[in-house]
Amino acid sequence: MLKRFLLICFVGVNCLVYGQNKKPNIIFILADDLGYADVGAYGQEKILTPNIDELAKNGKLYTDFYAGAPVCAPSRSALMTGQHTGHTYIRGNKEIVPEGQEPLAANIETFVQNLKAAGYKTGAFGKWGLGMVGTTGDPLKKGFDVFYGYNCQRQSHRYYPTHLWDDEKRIELEGNDLAHTNIYAPDLIQEKTLQFIHNNPDGPFFMYVPSVLPHAELIVPNDDIFKMYDGKFEEKPFKGNDYGPNAGVGYTSQAKPHATYAAMVTRLDRHVGQIVDALKEEGILDNTIILFTSDNGSHREGGADPEFFNSSGPFRGNKRDVYEGGVRTPMIIQWPAKVKADTRSNHIAAFWDVAPTLLQLAGAKGMKQTDGISFAPSLLGKGKQKKHEYLYWEFHEGGGKQGLRMGDYKAIRLKAKGNPDAPIAIYHLPSDIAEKNDIAAQHPELVKKAKKIMSEGRTESAVFEW
Repeated sequence: MLKRFLLICFVGVNCLVYGQNKKPNIIFILADDLGYADVGAYGQEKILTPNIDELAKNGKLYTDFYAGAPVCAPSRSALMTGQHTGHTYIRGNKEIVPEGQEPLAANIETFVQNLKAAGYKTGAFGKWGLGMVGTTGDPLKKGFDVFYGYNCQRQSHRYYPTHLWDDEKRIELEGNDLAHTNIYAPDLIQEKTLQFIHNNPDGPFFMYVPSVLPHAELIVPNDDIFKMYDGKFEEKPFKGNDYGPNAGVGYTSQAKPHATYAAMVTRLDRHVGQIVDALKEEGILDNTIILFTSDNGSHREGGADPEFFNSSGPFRGNKRDVYEGGVRTPMIIQWPAKVKADTRSNHIAAFWDVAPTLLQLAGAKGMKQTDGISFAPSLLGKGKQKKHEYLYWEFHEGGGKQGLRMGDYKAIRLKAKGNPDAPIAIYHLPSDIAEKNDIAAQHPELVKKAKKIMSEGRTESAVFEW
């Protein structure tokens, strides 16, 4: 298609371009349980991710970027609200029957609402998990014009679900009855994602793409992507809750989990490539900001084997850990018009920084309350970049966990629920990136500082009691 602009030239006068919207389009692609080193740009050697690697080649790669939490819902809440897990409304995976999770309250502001108020067309395609249809956390009440996908993150454990949601309408997937597998939901959601781009070429638009790949269950169509890996790896079969008359929410068995996981990551990569191609077709790639990251570290569910793929890279831990492997994630940002290609940054940032950054770049109103600091200076290479005194995480399962990144140091407290005097471990990341050597005894001043932040740097939540 032709680019959406009118070129008018006058004799003796420079040509002027009219009709081009100066506000950038923004696409935020969020992988689900993708490990820091699950893509080639971050060191993956067994799984092919050429399109994501190309994003890094054409944009900026962040080495020290962090998710909002070590699990889904609170991480996404931190992203949407611009607040860390000591302040954000959703701090755990709290399930609602028969479908959905604890909803964001009516008075909770998301940065998407501010983008919409600034004239952005907004759409979300994938997994929501912050409030069922009709509740105060419904995506349509949190700034999105359209939503298509899994509203409930529990339902997304099945890749051949019985239904998806199109705004407030439940869409039954013909042939998917938990006994038969006909429609692979990620591919259907991807169709709607690409359609949104083609329907809004004049922009500006914000598109949130919280993919369910490569979260368990481990299953993919038997197509060319799977065949790339079939028979390539030694396998450890996984026994789960199979599709059939008695199937419920769960993970199916998988005879070839290694090949399947690799194919799921490469499928995600192909979806990224298709998004870029759609932008090229519409002639709007140059002024579109594409962000790619993951909601937390690598997972072990459904037969996944992060050790086999070295998914956490040099880091300790996985999903549900506040060690680096549970919260440090890839972050790649491409914006051809503004961001220098093939660059890297070690600026320390997290999900709660995304809101102020994107609102600044879009020329939109800032958040009323935020823990975030815009990293636009780091991204654009212009101006002085402010830095955090600390990054904070809390996790309400496994006895309660707290984590702090304080410059070069990491503080970890386990068994923290109801125990403010639980011991705090201190790690020096530059010399101990795997967080193996606790140096708390040698640095009582850091222990004291961490204890103060862990106590004062959070508020109590009426929904998720500490």
